[in-house]
Amino acid sequence: MHPLVPRFWRFLARRIDSTLLIALLLLMLTGLLVLFSAANGNFARVNAQLGNMAVALTVMWVVANIPPQYLMRLALPLFIAGCLLLIGVALFGEIVNGARRWLHIGITRIQPSELMKIAVPLALAWYFHRNEASLKLRNYAVAAVMLAIPAALIARQPDLGTALLISASGCYVIFLAGLPWRVIIALVTAGLVSAPFLWTALHDYQRQRILTLIDPTEDPLGSGYHTIQSTIAVGSGGALGKGWMNGTQTHLDFIPERTTDFIFAVFAEEFGLLGNAILLVFFLLVIGRALVIAANAPTLFSRLLAGAIALTFFTYAFVNMGMVSGILPVVGVPLPLISYGGTSLVSLCLGFGILMSINTHKKLVQT
Repeated sequence: MHPLVPRFWRFLARRIDSTLLIALLLLMLTGLLVLFSAANGNFARVNAQLGNMAVALTVMWVVANIPPQYLMRLALPLFIAGCLLLIGVALFGEIVNGARRWLHIGITRIQPSELMKIAVPLALAWYFHRNEASLKLRNYAVAAVMLAIPAALIARQPDLGTALLISASGCYVIFLAGLPWRVIIALVTAGLVSAPFLWTALHDYQRQRILTLIDPTEDPLGSGYHTIQSTIAVGSGGALGKGWMNGTQTHLDFIPERTTDFIFAVFAEEFGLLGNAILLVFFLLVIGRALVIAANAPTLFSRLLAGAIALTFFTYAFVNMGMVSGILPVVGVPLPLISYGGTSLVSLCLGFGILMSINTHKKLVQT
């Protein structure tokens, strides 16, 4: 072996958390396996996802080699840029399927809401770190306003699913920063009281999704179709599943969007309860390692950011599995690291790169 080869591999692995990387690769490889079946053996789709994985892992490696103090300096500019892009979407965005979510920037188009998945917790963690010595209720109020601005702009597109997920990531930072329980209880009570008013503020299709959750059989060939077919697939998998490439709901084209939002239905049908349990273990490995990194982080900024990334990843997985299983309304949330798609994969790996940066640079961070 050439003497430069071991040195090259050490260079690649110097800022990579091996435990977290192995857990991520287990999920990604599982995704490729189920994607091949969901795409009816389409190698082109699998090769495209391999390309997405290569880009995402490269982004993760680059971010893992950036010290957290530099990431902290980028927090506010990134947040401001993201908000300006969201305003640009509201004014000049392209309408696709009735929603204005995309913005052309010359040679390509982007979806700024994906940027805010990282920019929002990053900016809020920076804000609380900056005011760590004298945190008061007004600081939590300012953080709530910082969160509300992008969430409202994204909900207006309309993209309620992404707005709720970004709101969740921001709320995790605010909660981990030490928001008093009396304030949390007051906010929950206010939310319950205002529920009727929030209901009237929803779009018709959003209200229909909630009503469909209660009784999907009311419109079995329309709004209830996704829920009915996905729950049939999950239930028909039984204990051990029907076997890889043998899912009838999948290959008879009953499951809609089976390579993206409803890929968990394909997995559950073909690998059954046992496969679901193994998949949950893979997810728990990622979440558990992320929480360990958060607990051992040396600064308030890194603790808040790592904790928010870990809990947001949990939220994505929980919402998708709940949606497919019929216990949550249908929203456009892919199963993280499993569903086909490049944008989501890159944003997730960017977050995991931040986790690795926090873990491997902690001795270099001044406390």
